[in-house]
Amino acid sequence: MSEKVIKFEFEKNNKNSVRYKEVPENGMPPVLGSIYVQTWFAGASKNIEVTIKTKD
Repeated sequence: MSEKVIKFEFEKNNKNSVRYKEVPENGMPPVLGSIYVQTWFAGASKNIEVTIKTKD
């Protein structure tokens, strides 16, 4: 099982969510691109991290 931490930075506010864009590692393509997080959870956070684990 491998694990990857992906960093995101604030892109824009929407009605009930916040859009974050991925900050790719140098020379690597994005893994997820942009994600939407509900405002009640994201609050005013300008940076978030998402951890992905593969289960093969």
